[in-house]
Amino acid sequence: MITVLAVLFAVAAVAPLLFRKFGRNAFFALAAVPAGSFIWLVLQHDAIYSDAGDSTGAITEVVPWIPGLQLDLAFRMDALAWVMSLLILGVGALVLVYCARYFSDKDDSLGGFGAQLLAFAGAMFGLVTADDLLLMFIFWELTTVLSYLLIGYARTRLSARRSALQALVVTTAGGLAMLVGLIILGSTAGTYRIQAILDEAPALLAGPAGGAVSAAVVLILIGAITKSALVPFHFWLPGAMAAPTPVSAYLHAAAMVKAGIYLVARLAPGFADAPPWLPIVLGLGLTTMLVGGYRALRQTDIKLILAYGTVSQLGFLTMVMGLGTPEAALAGLALLVAHALFKATLFLVVGIIDHQSGTRDIRELSGVYGSARALAIVAAIGTASMAGIPPLAGFVAKESVFEAFVHYSSESGTGPWLLAGLVVGSVLTFAYSARFMWGAFALKPGVEPTPFKPITPAFLAAPAILSFLTILYGLWPVPVDGWVQPYAALFVDGSAAGGATSSPGHLALWHGITPALGLTALTFALGLAMFYGRNAVSRVQSRVPGWIDADRAYQQTIGALDDTAVWITGRTQRGSLFFYLSVILTVAFVLPLTALLLANKPLPPNMYFIDPGSPLQLVAGAGIVIGALAAVRANKRFLAVLMVSVTGYGIALMFALQGAPDLALTQMLVETIILVAFVLAMRSLPAGLRDRTGGKYRVIRVVIGLAFGVTMIFVAIHALGARVVPPVSLQFPQLAYEGGGGLNVVNVTLVDIRAWDTFGEISVLALAATGVASLIFVRGRGDRIRASASVAEGTVGRRAGARGSTRDDAALAMNRRFAAATRDAWLVAGRTLAPERRSIIFEVVTRLIFHSMIVFSIYLLLAGHNLPGGGFAGGLTAGLALTIRYLAGGRFELREATPVGAGTLLGIGLATAAAAGMTPLLLGGQVFQSAIVELWLPVFGDIKFVTSTIFDIGVYIVVVGLALDVLRSLGAEIDEHFEEQPEPSEDREAAGGLADAAPEAENAEAEDAVAENTDTETAAKGRS
Repeated sequence: MITVLAVLFAVAAVAPLLFRKFGRNAFFALAAVPAGSFIWLVLQHDAIYSDAGDSTGAITEVVPWIPGLQLDLAFRMDALAWVMSLLILGVGALVLVYCARYFSDKDDSLGGFGAQLLAFAGAMFGLVTADDLLLMFIFWELTTVLSYLLIGYARTRLSARRSALQALVVTTAGGLAMLVGLIILGSTAGTYRIQAILDEAPALLAGPAGGAVSAAVVLILIGAITKSALVPFHFWLPGAMAAPTPVSAYLHAAAMVKAGIYLVARLAPGFADAPPWLPIVLGLGLTTMLVGGYRALRQTDIKLILAYGTVSQLGFLTMVMGLGTPEAALAGLALLVAHALFKATLFLVVGIIDHQSGTRDIRELSGVYGSARALAIVAAIGTASMAGIPPLAGFVAKESVFEAFVHYSSESGTGPWLLAGLVVGSVLTFAYSARFMWGAFALKPGVEPTPFKPITPAFLAAPAILSFLTILYGLWPVPVDGWVQPYAALFVDGSAAGGATSSPGHLALWHGITPALGLTALTFALGLAMFYGRNAVSRVQSRVPGWIDADRAYQQTIGALDDTAVWITGRTQRGSLFFYLSVILTVAFVLPLTALLLANKPLPPNMYFIDPGSPLQLVAGAGIVIGALAAVRANKRFLAVLMVSVTGYGIALMFALQGAPDLALTQMLVETIILVAFVLAMRSLPAGLRDRTGGKYRVIRVVIGLAFGVTMIFVAIHALGARVVPPVSLQFPQLAYEGGGGLNVVNVTLVDIRAWDTFGEISVLALAATGVASLIFVRGRGDRIRASASVAEGTVGRRAGARGSTRDDAALAMNRRFAAATRDAWLVAGRTLAPERRSIIFEVVTRLIFHSMIVFSIYLLLAGHNLPGGGFAGGLTAGLALTIRYLAGGRFELREATPVGAGTLLGIGLATAAAAGMTPLLLGGQVFQSAIVELWLPVFGDIKFVTSTIFDIGVYIVVVGLALDVLRSLGAEIDEHFEEQPEPSEDREAAGGLADAAPEAENAEAEDAVAENTDTETAAKGRS
């Protein structure tokens, strides 16, 4: 199972490359993947059904993942998962084959579409085979994201984007509710393994935590209801018909919407006796069946007829799968298979009609049967099965459903209302099935026959195969009966929640004269009457006011949320830095202070403010205080930032004095690179800084600042005295040396013991860098800086419109001599920078220390496992080396130093760290597990290498990419922005000098200069 998943996702990752080479025919290559997996699945039949009629037959695969969270890569293939996988892989392969002729080669988005569709098949396969609640939820949300992308395939169409977002919002909201329920259920049961929870379900419901379990069941059902588009969340499914028809055939007929049905089926053996189960499942299921059927009769788009029909059938399936009796379990799983076959067939037929005729409107379609008889036959088979007409799959399954509800009604005493509702829903199903067939293929009086292009056999192959299977299933239901019997057996002899003792029966085309057959005959009669009286039905429907419209209610709800957000934003985002900081700092000290006062805990004993063994702490503390006060009193931005950095360096000294060299080193490097980032960003701000403590809010600012500082001091003191158990860090030295193979506890903790935290942090760094770049760059991320060879000598940094002086010419000549003296100049700044922007001393110093800093950064990286350093400190050191080189030579020097883009470095770093974490898992270990390799090498001698160093290399690369992103966004991009804009004051001075020096008639050159500078000034004003 894990191999099938890996292959599906791996081929999805390379799918865009296949489409570049083979065009739309690459869909055939993609179809081969689920087709091959389908063959593997069929070969597992004997292993899964080894004990016929018994539930013990199953294939399991478990790989430990995060034992501390009880999260394993646990997969289980039983009868239910096997049947679902048949549909996912089989229908998925046929839909991909269909796509090869549905789409055009001119579509340049096919690579992404094919990758998403194949990845969706992998996500669904993982969902139905997962035997862990949290793992199942991961695949559940993957299907949500991928369905959003697939529905919004036509990105330029507003309806597609709106429908995709609507589906995402609804299903994600239900998924979040379901996640809460899954956590409650797993924590109450003491395990997240699904099969183990189902085995304990009766005890859980009867135990003291029965109320919590029932609440968890309700939350989980909310997720299933939203996913399977039940009332009141049914509106997103018809909206999702904006997706291409293959998406509708796969996601909304055979796969995604079945996820909720699968969840109900999976939990029913254990929780069908939970008090809220049947009211939710039966009530919402029946309502959805009736609402969907009623709305289907009002549609004029054949695709929307099928969409609302799917909503109706999903309600039908929910009722049957959730009833909790052996007969219902058998009938429900049989109906699920039949529904996937006939509904996928019909959606694919609709795609062909739309593709060949250009319309789906039943008011425009006419005489299609005469132009495409083979297509009409295929559609007739699917439609007849949907209506429940013998001898097709739909009839066999629906007969079993009627039989199950007839017995349930007689045994439970629920009365005829439930059975009557099913009959009404089935009548509506028959009526809209006939409406679909008539609307799509009939020759309508007064309507010209629709022009219809010929259909190629390859285009018709997929729906034809599905319709053939529909016939085969109806005439020979024995194989399907054998597939679903083990699942139905879970409800027999008390093995399910209901403890039923009756036999589930068997699927058959003919059961004799039974009440179920009578209900079927009644359904046909009333359905035919509704179809032939369709005009009267339409008139009645048109008179019914649309008081209740779920889609309109959703839009009004979203609109109200938008209005509320605008109202709140207008009152909180006021453009006042004082207001923002006041709110943040007030909340930050009021809540902890309230907790301290309510707790009323004494201060910890043996407190001291200065370590007697380190009196230098007093000096460092005094420096921090002086720096903070100087930052407050500074009237220049640069001075304020410099004083803030003084406080940071003081804290680094504190760490060093307290015996934490790693923290001190990292703090010092972070402060340095932050100082550089601030200085670069401040170039676009005024140099002066107004008095921040003046004005009418001065007292409020002082009070908030002091309150926040004092509160944080006492919070820290109380936190030190609040510990009631020994800290886990006491074990870290031994864990670091024995488990992590290193002497540096800090670094081993980051890359081994708490590697998950570090991976999350570097992911945040990458996201932050991307966010900064997206705010700064207009033409791109800045990775495409021109090569220095294409830049004219001495032009970088010279303002547009500025004229050189004698002094500049002398400096330029001197720099040329300097560059000539160093024939192969390592710094290109000597050739590109304007003379007034160069510093030869800085260039020489950069030549001397750059390589040493890079080597030192690599030393910190490699030595960090046993000595102070590590990937973070090493990456910061390399970033500072790049900073020095940028300051010496400008943006083109930075480009020469790092030809690889910042985004590429961030991606490589994250990929390296992820590979270091996942490789042990593939080798049978745990995620981020380290291995110690000891070997002897000539010259080097004994070497001990710990594989967590590879993870540290990923951290190093990410930090270097972050530093490069800062330099290219706050440095190179702002440099270029400044160089593109002239200095108006300088231009005016030049223009005025030339005008005063020579009259117009006597000095034409000065006149030209004045005109040039005037034009430049006018352009600058226009840009402003």
